[in-house]
Amino acid sequence: MLRYGYALLVAMTATLSAADMATPASAAPFDGRWSVMIETDKGACDRAYRYGLVINNGKVSYAGGNDFEVTGRVTPTGNVHVRVARGPSYADGHGRLGRDSGAGVWKGFGSGECSGRWLAERR
Repeated sequence: MLRYGYALLVAMTATLSAADMATPASAAPFDGRWSVMIETDKGACDRAYRYGLVINNGKVSYAGGNDFEVTGRVTPTGNVHVRVARGPSYADGHGRLGRDSGAGVWKGFGSGECSGRWLAERR
């Protein structure tokens, strides 16, 4: 899953949508540091990964170095869509955040396909 692990973080990452129209203040309830566990249910990816993400004004980014390109958004109601990419491989994730936790699904593409679920908790 290393090739797709960056993929979620998916869940959180995004092809931008109407959610991108949210004002920064409206997404603020989800701002902060989050820990995301990505689990593979299907495909030849590693079984699980844990990543740190940061949400700032509704925008999702990777809390680590420049290992991955993470883009995504959280709507004012907690819907999240994220894309994690590294080179030609990427993963898309979507789901929902609550006040202190969230969950969703992801699917990775590149050198094969993998898919699974993600769980997030506020740190």
